[in-house]
Amino acid sequence: MHQAISVSPAALNQIRHLLAERDKPSLGIRIGLKTKGCNGLAYNIEYADEQHSLDECIKIDEITILIDPKAIMFLIGTEMDFTADKFQSGFVFNNPNEKGRCGCGKSFRV
Repeated sequence: MHQAISVSPAALNQIRHLLAERDKPSLGIRIGLKTKGCNGLAYNIEYADEQHSLDECIKIDEITILIDPKAIMFLIGTEMDFTADKFQSGFVFNNPNEKGRCGCGKSFRV
């Protein structure tokens, strides 16, 4: 079975760093979508302290990535990456399901 998303080495390293720096132990991270911006959807990443019954679970090395079941159909085939330059840094989602992004880059539509 294929994973819903793939995770680049840069993103995996950043997740590892964030989990190590958190002030309490975490199961991993959870990726979901929320309603936001001009086009309607935005990626949401948060610490996961427990796995919900319908979460999709991806384990890479020692890292656990949970995907909210409501987001899976919008994320299939997506690559999660992490980029950093002198002006900004953050997770980037290369999602083949996106049909458009708003001008500010904060939201997308499928």
